[in-house]
Amino acid sequence: MKIKNWDIFAFIVFYHIMVIAMIPVAIDVASWGAFWLFLVTYIIGGMSITVGYHRLYAHKAYSANRFFEWCILLGSTLSLEMSALKWSHDHRIHHNHVDTDKDPYSIKKGFWYAHVLWLFDYERDYNKSLVPDLLKNPRVVFQDRHYLALVLLVNLTIFFIGWLMVGPLASFYFGVLLRLAMIHHSTWFINSLCHTIGSKTYARELSAVDNAILALLTFGEGYHNYHHAFAADYRNGIRWYHFDPSKWTIWICSKLGMTEKLRVINEIALQKALILKDKKLLLEHLSKEVDELAGELKVKLEELSTTFEQQAAAILLKGRELKQASESQQKDIQKEIKVQRASLKVTWDQWVVLTHKASKSYQLAH
Repeated sequence: MKIKNWDIFAFIVFYHIMVIAMIPVAIDVASWGAFWLFLVTYIIGGMSITVGYHRLYAHKAYSANRFFEWCILLGSTLSLEMSALKWSHDHRIHHNHVDTDKDPYSIKKGFWYAHVLWLFDYERDYNKSLVPDLLKNPRVVFQDRHYLALVLLVNLTIFFIGWLMVGPLASFYFGVLLRLAMIHHSTWFINSLCHTIGSKTYARELSAVDNAILALLTFGEGYHNYHHAFAADYRNGIRWYHFDPSKWTIWICSKLGMTEKLRVINEIALQKALILKDKKLLLEHLSKEVDELAGELKVKLEELSTTFEQQAAAILLKGRELKQASESQQKDIQKEIKVQRASLKVTWDQWVVLTHKASKSYQLAH
């Protein structure tokens, strides 16, 4: 790999050396105040990336008012991950060309390349057609044009506030260096570890995986396989027990009038999409097998997928009837929908068992 971005290389190497070299000093000046300074700036910087850069700007998973946007655009300068415009531009390329040579941080080029090395040799071929919506946003354009000035303003302000709280050395180490290193590696692990170690529930054909442990460090971004399968959803963790504070923040802000139009993948639509994906992938693999079990699995896959589609269509039809029905008719239709949903759940459960059996029997990726 040939280093092309020497400024980025020098900056990242420099602050990593400083983080390590200043450990004795950090131990000496450590305090609860220093810890809270680190934690608050880490959360603001990290959440501004996940909630703002990623889900708002890169994927348009919801919309936000001006106050919310300014909080994101200023808070994100604590992460030093480029402007929202450039970040979103590169991320859209990543999703459009994931796992190919056109992917800026493709895991196919190696773990460490996807983690950080891509930053040193990446040459941005800026394509305005990828971000026309963001180029029409005056706040995003302003941040892009004045990014360095905003970075200095926000970070120096934080440093001097920390100086008053815990002293200059503690403020510099915990409020700047350590915070920066943690935010960067948390983001980078999404590009590397979340394309390496974890489960593939939603898009088995992709390298992206779900990693619940990483979700703890990345404000919910660890559910990466789901995200690559359904990038338009404002959630990454779709279950109630999934740790996704970015999702909770967006939802709470919607109740406060700061965000709206939260995009959610319907549960039935989600399951239908998964069945179509799994069916295509499994049939491709099973077509290469000639034993009796493979034949039985292929027949069962076709039967269950057809049954699910018919049941899902019936529920959708009843849902339309419900909207047009009189009050006296609605109760009966709701009962019918309840029965249909129960049947659909049985079919879905059978599908899950069948796909696991096929994956295990023929050692397919799961």
